[in-house]
Amino acid sequence: MAEEPMELIRLEGGGNSVVLRITESEERQSPTEVQVLAGEFLVRTPFVRGALKTWIFPDDLRQWQQALDSLDAGRDIAWCEGQRGPWLYVERDDDNDRCRVTIKDHSMSLTTVTVTVPLADAWFDDAYRRLDLVWDAWPRMAED
Repeated sequence: MAEEPMELIRLEGGGNSVVLRITESEERQSPTEVQVLAGEFLVRTPFVRGALKTWIFPDDLRQWQQALDSLDAGRDIAWCEGQRGPWLYVERDDDNDRCRVTIKDHSMSLTTVTVTVPLADAWFDDAYRRLDLVWDAWPRMAED
């Protein structure tokens, strides 16, 4: 079990950032319950700062892998859209060196925030590494 918070997602640059920090693993009440990670989206710009709690399930991590693959292939992504928690959208600019990142809280605050950040090729290696670190820290998630 990881002891320190981990960042699953970090998109930053130009004074803006969107981070998904995993803070803990919530204990299962019974062996049949699905493992869940508690976390929070952190959005920071010179104009806006905010935090939004979320929960990450095993299928969410698998879907993040697929979203990374799509984003790496030059496509826009929607992650966790239509699910219970916040939705994340990443839209690449035409020149592909920047992206618009949107966090939509459709259930609690009913707030949507969009920031623009650089998206360099090196970011993808780091994003896949972060995903692997989360899988390694919470190996029971991979079993679900």
